[in-house]
Amino acid sequence: MPELQRLRPDHAPALLAFEQENRTYFAASVPDRGDAYFTDFDALHAARLAEQAEGLCHFHLLVDTEGEVLGRFNLVDVTDGSAELGFRMAEKATKRGLATATVRHLCTLAATEYGLTTLHAAAALDNTASRTVLTRAGFVPTGEEIWLSDRPGLRYVLDIARRS
Repeated sequence: MPELQRLRPDHAPALLAFEQENRTYFAASVPDRGDAYFTDFDALHAARLAEQAEGLCHFHLLVDTEGEVLGRFNLVDVTDGSAELGFRMAEKATKRGLATATVRHLCTLAATEYGLTTLHAAAALDNTASRTVLTRAGFVPTGEEIWLSDRPGLRYVLDIARRS
């Protein structure tokens, strides 16, 4: 059974492999990270851990029993009881309900462990999978249209206290 784990220094090799193996798949639905992300991965990983230690962000990985990363689930820009949710799943881990279950679990952690009351998210209009996960987890569209790189998208919000 996959486990949601808070990002740690020793996750670096498996996380880099996850990002490299799924780069083309991710680029079809979310903005590409660019070559610098891979070239500077060690420094970026250390920076994410520092942000997490300061309480600015909460980074998580969905890891299988062999230690392979199946997904990333992040709460970023933590401020005044709210945060922005972002997630991505490995192509081979999709269509099994793992993303929805993990987002729901992270929403619970957001309230119980991190003291958050509101989560925001965004998804491209053509990213049906992410929009479905958000809706199933209780997020509602705000009606605000945005651009995610060169793609039109929608903003979503979840009032954790009212979540059923």
